[in-house]
Amino acid sequence: MLAGLLFATADASDRHDTLAATLPIGGVTLIEFQARLLIAAGASQIVVVVSRLTPELLGAINRMGKRGVAVDSVRNPSEAIAKLHPLARVVWLADGLVTTGGVVEAMRERKSDTLLVAAEGDELERIEPGVVWAGVATIDPQRIAEVAKLPSDYDFASSLLRVTAQHGADRVALPEAAVRDGHGIQRDSRALVAKGRATLVAAIGARPNWVDRFLIAPLARVALPPLVARGVPAVMLAVGGVAVGVAGLAGVMMGWAAPGLAAVIVALGLFALSDVLAWLRDERRLIAAVKWLAPGSIVLATLLFGRQAGLDAGTATVPLLALGTVIAGALAERAAGAVQRQLWWATPPAYLLILLPAAIAGQPLVGLAAAAGYAVATLGHAIERLRTRIAG
Repeated sequence: MLAGLLFATADASDRHDTLAATLPIGGVTLIEFQARLLIAAGASQIVVVVSRLTPELLGAINRMGKRGVAVDSVRNPSEAIAKLHPLARVVWLADGLVTTGGVVEAMRERKSDTLLVAAEGDELERIEPGVVWAGVATIDPQRIAEVAKLPSDYDFASSLLRVTAQHGADRVALPEAAVRDGHGIQRDSRALVAKGRATLVAAIGARPNWVDRFLIAPLARVALPPLVARGVPAVMLAVGGVAVGVAGLAGVMMGWAAPGLAAVIVALGLFALSDVLAWLRDERRLIAAVKWLAPGSIVLATLLFGRQAGLDAGTATVPLLALGTVIAGALAERAAGAVQRQLWWATPPAYLLILLPAAIAGQPLVGLAAAAGYAVATLGHAIERLRTRIAG
């Protein structure tokens, strides 16, 4: 069982009587952002250590509880240990920490007490000369029980860090990539905005496929900051994607293959941005809708492209190849979901990126053959990896 430990006790440095944990990051509070990282990593329980329950913090805790996990607020180590399951592994995120899902998931895998450490950082707590805590730890609940035995006026977080370090916790160095992606403790609202933007872009760039990493992430780096700053609703981007996608599909159906496919690709970009904003703002219905809209647009675009090319050429070979591409692509996605995805593997938008230059060159058969071959290669490699895992 995995549990999360969060703190909401420190005040913001630039807002009087405001907790750092309730500062906004991309339309939600920082502590909600932390909770979502923990839930995505598999946490089924979250314990929040509070000093005072402000209206903003109460609202955040209530919203966290609606995500299907147990959320408990406590004031001291004794209450915390009473709430935690004794066999749980606890991932602890520091008060005011901004980080990425990759960092949290890596610490989740640790089987013994582990501290994420860095060589420097003024806002981080020093463990020993030249070594500071980087704000993430995996601990046994027993460490909290040990803190509960200390005098009540001791600071909970600092004492827990000392007890964990003195118990001989393993130490893992903070990756430089995590710093570039916005990892750090921040209690200033203006500086938090910049870190939040970097973290949002990193959430896309860390996805294990080349389309998101090399195409969508650069787009997000440019588009997300103004979208978040202006509070643009995620649903507006999704509706825009639907409108552009429908126009693109109509263009493909009427024989304007290249402009139509280009429009559908633009729609996929809008869906990707909508998905990130919806995840951040916990708009689960929209997330579910986008997961159907994006692949649905790709399937329709591929089939319509094959149909129109077949009518132009007067042959059934091209539409049948389009159908084969769709079937092979669907099977490849299903197989890839059962194993660790490789960067080069096909992902649905990749097929349109292959078809577009083929449409521009007037070679639909070549484009569809290349897309189908890419899908089959991905499917075959995914199956082999799955067989190896089962055999091992």
